[in-house]
Amino acid sequence: MWRSLASNMLTVLVVLLFLLGGVILWGKSQYTAEGPLETAICLQVRPGSNMTRVSNDLQEQGAVSSGMMFRLSAKYTEKSSQLKAGSFLVRPGTSMEEIIGQITKGGASTCGTEVVYRVGVTRLRAEVRELDPASGKFVERAEFEMGVDEVPEIFTRLQAANDTRFRVALAEGVTSWQVVNALENIAILDGEAGERPAEGSLAPDSYEILTGQSRAEILAQMQERQTLLVGAAWENRSEDAAVQSPEEMLILASIIEKETGVARERGQVASVFTNRLNRGMRLQTDPTVIYGVTQGEGVLGRGLRQSELRKVTPWNTYVIEGLPPTPIANPGKASLEAAVNPDSTDYLFFVADGTGGHAFAETLQGHNRNVAKWRQIEAERNNN
Repeated sequence: MWRSLASNMLTVLVVLLFLLGGVILWGKSQYTAEGPLETAICLQVRPGSNMTRVSNDLQEQGAVSSGMMFRLSAKYTEKSSQLKAGSFLVRPGTSMEEIIGQITKGGASTCGTEVVYRVGVTRLRAEVRELDPASGKFVERAEFEMGVDEVPEIFTRLQAANDTRFRVALAEGVTSWQVVNALENIAILDGEAGERPAEGSLAPDSYEILTGQSRAEILAQMQERQTLLVGAAWENRSEDAAVQSPEEMLILASIIEKETGVARERGQVASVFTNRLNRGMRLQTDPTVIYGVTQGEGVLGRGLRQSELRKVTPWNTYVIEGLPPTPIANPGKASLEAAVNPDSTDYLFFVADGTGGHAFAETLQGHNRNVAKWRQIEAERNNN
């Protein structure tokens, strides 16, 4: 009898193990299989939330077939405690494995409503945008110039909401004074900015910011990113570069940034300044003169006077030799790369061509013809 009982128990145990193995295999297949979601959704994971709330939300929205299976999968992969707050775009067919990866990895939110503070060369704008999960595109809800336009109601409301995310985006060519001034006008930030960062030390880019985050911390992130960009550009410099150090590269890149906003021209503008430096010619570039007048604090807002073009300042490249002592703005990655990888040309001059770009010339005679054309364009515009 005991032998028969033991045999039966062994059989039951084998069956149970077999069933358990089948359940585990089924669970794994469900974990990695394509999910049931048919239309993209924006999953909101609020601060202080937990995997139970998230799994229930996912089940209600049809992103997972079983909230319990989702929780067990998160626990089995030891990710239950790694949940990150944010807004996450979940596309149709996304598996449990992929969703768990999204909500535990962290980083910038990928959907929902956001407020973007755009720090431009001439103004500070705020945009309220919302990502439409179905199209994957942002829809603009409001835009205004801070300190000038009336503040829209939607901006005031969303700025106080818990699930709104915020970014500050720096345009290429902004000065450090403009960045600090912008951060001081963003009400959700905290603390003093501290000493103004050195000109050129902030990377033009987009940065996610948090309510209550310190201004000094954000500036430190911008400086850290620019340090990496400068190091990478210098490491990949060509033998044709005229600058002798990363510091000189940063100065030249800032001049290139202020001289052209046309991407395809950066290499040509860099070649002009490289050729001039190699020949011992003065750079004679207006943006450096303007910086000597404004010190990077605001916009000049008018044309340069002849007295300013003749006045000796450390930045007036009409009267000083070589590069000015500091950058005149914060250059972006493309201008840094152009400064040490200029196009191979014989250009020594350039002037506006009326299309937003420039006309380049190898000789003074050719340059004078281009200048005459530009003055004619200006005259025609003034008469219209």
